[in-house]
Amino acid sequence: MKNHILKTFMAVIAALLSFSCNDEFLDRSPLDKISSESFWNTENDLIVYNNSLYNLARNDNDVPIMMAFDDGFDSHRYGIWHLSGFSDDTAPRHSRHNNYQRVRAGAHTIPGNPFWYGYKGWNFVRAINVGMDNYDKAQVSDEVRNKYIGEARLMRGWFYADKISKFGSAQWVESEVGVDDEDILNGSRDDRDFVMNKVLEDLNFATTHIPDDWGDGNAPGRLNRWAALLVKSRVALFEGTWRKYHGLNDADTWLQVAADAALELMNDGPYSIFNNGDPASCYNAMHRTEDIAGNPEVIYWRRYERGIFTNHAQSYHRGYNGGATKSMVEDYLCTDGLPITTSPLYMGDEVYENIFENRDPRLRQTVLHPDDQPIYNYGNHAFEANAYPRIQGMTGGQRVYTGYHIIKVFNSASAYASYNSSQTPAISMRLAEALLNYAEAKADLGTLTQGDLDISINLLRDRVGMPHLDINVDMDPKYAGDGISAVLVEIRRERRVELFMEGFRYDDLRRWKQGKKLEGKDYGMRWDAANRARVDPEGRVTVLSGMVDGVEYLEIYKGTDFENPVFDESKHYLWPLPLSAISQNPNLEQNPGW
Repeated sequence: MKNHILKTFMAVIAALLSFSCNDEFLDRSPLDKISSESFWNTENDLIVYNNSLYNLARNDNDVPIMMAFDDGFDSHRYGIWHLSGFSDDTAPRHSRHNNYQRVRAGAHTIPGNPFWYGYKGWNFVRAINVGMDNYDKAQVSDEVRNKYIGEARLMRGWFYADKISKFGSAQWVESEVGVDDEDILNGSRDDRDFVMNKVLEDLNFATTHIPDDWGDGNAPGRLNRWAALLVKSRVALFEGTWRKYHGLNDADTWLQVAADAALELMNDGPYSIFNNGDPASCYNAMHRTEDIAGNPEVIYWRRYERGIFTNHAQSYHRGYNGGATKSMVEDYLCTDGLPITTSPLYMGDEVYENIFENRDPRLRQTVLHPDDQPIYNYGNHAFEANAYPRIQGMTGGQRVYTGYHIIKVFNSASAYASYNSSQTPAISMRLAEALLNYAEAKADLGTLTQGDLDISINLLRDRVGMPHLDINVDMDPKYAGDGISAVLVEIRRERRVELFMEGFRYDDLRRWKQGKKLEGKDYGMRWDAANRARVDPEGRVTVLSGMVDGVEYLEIYKGTDFENPVFDESKHYLWPLPLSAISQNPNLEQNPGW
């Protein structure tokens, strides 16, 4: 029945909107049928129309806002987990993930057509604006109408914020574009200030008019007001920190918006930090479950169901993520709350298992400890069949390139399921992000207090039994050259650890103007003679190694086109526009340095 309803719904929307496969404004079909008196009359018409916006937003490649997984084959390359491949958190080596590797290494060039998650998806904006031109026709109260206008404006503002984050400027369009609209079709991009002020107008309207609860039992359906507040906080934090560290104006204005939106969600929203009472499993349990319904921390997620909408994300991810990097693993604190650079509890990495000793429990819940293979059925085999870690080139079990096997999201049943039959849900937004946004915004504003840390960062640490962050924390020598306070170093570290593989790290480095961190090579586990003899006595490993401070480690991209990463600060903070867009409209102009 559900499948029949979905097909019927899609047929209705197809009749209403004949969207073109080309995303440019010029390439579209007439919309005269949409203005028919048979539509735009009732609240149900508004619901049906906005449902079509959600359907368009399921294409994460074209509309990378409510990130989850694409369905079927495309879930191998587009999805929230894969975004870490742009950064120094994971090290994908599979050829299907070359685009992630290229960007991470600074080897990307001007694309002929829009790049993954790039300058496209404009049919989504067009669909929103068609709605905006017609919502007023419905015979409903302003309160009802504004719920759906708010929903559409939230999506539009969010979409444009993503484009500004990647390209720096864009054409702002807020009504249906016709063939005679030469000022738009051949117009230049609007500047960042103008577009972002429009974005904020959209987000303010959304957080004012979208209901707290749509009456759907917090199912993965419509974006509620709390989700809108988190989007507002996320967008404003990006904008505020970009402006602060890239030398633009009005940084504090945006940072205050970020802090205020996050605090409203934290104080007034119905969400709380998930806790099963076991610091050794709680963090992992939240991410591995296939039943998100009822989780008090999750604000928005995408459901998949057999026969309707499925994915193959687990299977692709286990083979393509490459493993966590040495840089990522070393950022986890020790159980005394100190970094490995200063803690007497750190036992070093000479023995693989020692990496996990006396460390933040989230490390062992993110990266596989060899003894935990039976807990996860990692590799889909009996414990005694294969020992871990297992490196690419070895036989048997599940191999990775770094030696650090990711189990944060690993679910054996889905990871080894038949093709495209997985129902693995995707968490797009959760309360933890709001806590992190709040602490960071306050720190960047210079108004952070110990009380602010206690209602944000320290709630996340309580979940895993870690010591509280003190506002007078000592500087980690590793980050002394970053030009920020010691407490902000720790807030950023907490963000990296807590939100690992949730799509933030690459954007975080760009907004902090820390792109030079991407010039560091990606390494894996220690690969000295003792570890080679223990892990790979037959010498089958094909990953090459390199020296770090006189010690040998797996060097993930050695011998590949991405061996020597670069980050050109004159151009790499923004992406280039595709040639196809500029050829259609030269007034868009290319980004600096490209």
